[in-house]
Amino acid sequence: MLQVSIPGFGSVKLQHLVSDFTGTLALDGQLLPSSRAMLARLSKRLTIHVLTSDLLGTAHSELKGVPYLIQVVRGQRLDEKKQAYVRKLEARNVVALGNGMNDRKMLSTARIGIAVTGQEGCSCEALLAADIHVSNVEDALGLLLNPKRLVATLQY
Repeated sequence: MLQVSIPGFGSVKLQHLVSDFTGTLALDGQLLPSSRAMLARLSKRLTIHVLTSDLLGTAHSELKGVPYLIQVVRGQRLDEKKQAYVRKLEARNVVALGNGMNDRKMLSTARIGIAVTGQEGCSCEALLAADIHVSNVEDALGLLLNPKRLVATLQY
């Protein structure tokens, strides 16, 4: 569990990290090199969930060695499917990472939503739905590994 009190934002007790794969944790189907070690460290405090349409079919093999749960989402209304997954985990216990249009609802539903731009970019809708914007996944995971950074960003 990751627990932190953020002035003005409130008490945060996170149990789950829910992340998009392509464009957030990975580029062109390849897990970003620094993500593996950071996810492994975070898995000692949070349950890692990866939601992906896995367009390139690489998510399982790329995440090998990282303790995670994966949910492949396909079809229409991916944004609603990802949002429903976050709600099922009890949104107040979830931090979500994403960059795409189909991540916007999970970002706004999670206790903390983090929009990740990365090399693929970030949809404006995801950016507006998030509590925090970062330029890459290393910064997003760093916020969670160093919770005082969350306080510095979210307090008001």
